[in-house]
Amino acid sequence: MKITATELASLVGGVVEGNGSVLISNYAKIEEAKAGDLSFISNPKYNHYIHTTNASVVLISNDFSETIPDTLTVIRVNDPYEVLAKLLNMVSAAQPVKVGIESPSYVADDVNVDYSSCYIGAFAYISEGVSVGKGTRIYPQSFIGKNVKIGNNVIIYAGVKIYDECVIGNNCIIHAGAVIGADGFGFAPHNGEYEKIAQIGNVIIEDNVEIGANTTIDRATMGSTIIHRGVKLDNLIQIAHNVEIGEHTVMAAQVGVAGSTKIGHHNMIGGQVGFAGHIKIGDYNEFGAQSGIPNNIGSNNRVIGYPAVNAGDFARQTVYIKKLASLFSDVADIQKKLNNIQP
Repeated sequence: MKITATELASLVGGVVEGNGSVLISNYAKIEEAKAGDLSFISNPKYNHYIHTTNASVVLISNDFSETIPDTLTVIRVNDPYEVLAKLLNMVSAAQPVKVGIESPSYVADDVNVDYSSCYIGAFAYISEGVSVGKGTRIYPQSFIGKNVKIGNNVIIYAGVKIYDECVIGNNCIIHAGAVIGADGFGFAPHNGEYEKIAQIGNVIIEDNVEIGANTTIDRATMGSTIIHRGVKLDNLIQIAHNVEIGEHTVMAAQVGVAGSTKIGHHNMIGGQVGFAGHIKIGDYNEFGAQSGIPNNIGSNNRVIGYPAVNAGDFARQTVYIKKLASLFSDVADIQKKLNNIQP
């Protein structure tokens, strides 16, 4: 589908500068775009591409101050990244949606599913007592355990495994290879060995949660591991038993959260951050990549490092560490001079 810059600006509430009749038929990154492509700039690090891009139209912010080439059409908006996300979602929503059940697959006799609006791919296995909401798509080779409850408009991509008794809310996305409800890591030492502790709880995932590929969320020993609404988890994340993650918290890849830790809402957690078990994290915190979190943390903090400290303190410590070599050299020189002083 082709659209003019003027039509697009009207759609997103933007203002055109340049040729409003230029046609757009695709999307591309600013440094890779070609004629007919729409691109965007939201990070100042990419501002210089405005002078070299081959895109036909570029979304920029209202306060973008670089000189615009005469040959380029731009659309000014409040937030280019937000507008692009909206446009990409519109494109995705326009794609055809599969419905019905493919063969071979197994669906237990008592499964509650609306085949007229749902999709179950080939080689999927849907166990006894499962409930599947309207518009949900379960892709091939997925396994849904006994008595699992799945809400409306959920997307479960290929190879996902959801163990018995877990609950998935509405409008969730679970990417390929994710495992929901595997046993928590519970073992009791006994006579020099480790005896398994039965994990009899479940996992509850609330509405509008997205879970990345190969991420694992363990079932609770007792009670529930809970992922509250709006949480976004990247790929390769480990959430242990009885963890609770508050609303709209986001985690980048390879984060690990040990058992029974409670994380508040609206936290931003960088890649490879590790949380110790049985601690409590407040709200609106930012955790730098590879931080180690051994203790409770309140709210509205920015921390980084291992063990994590205030981000400002970490920056100063990094500067001091870089100066240690010259500092030791200066101390050695002073020591030599002192040794040469005759008593």
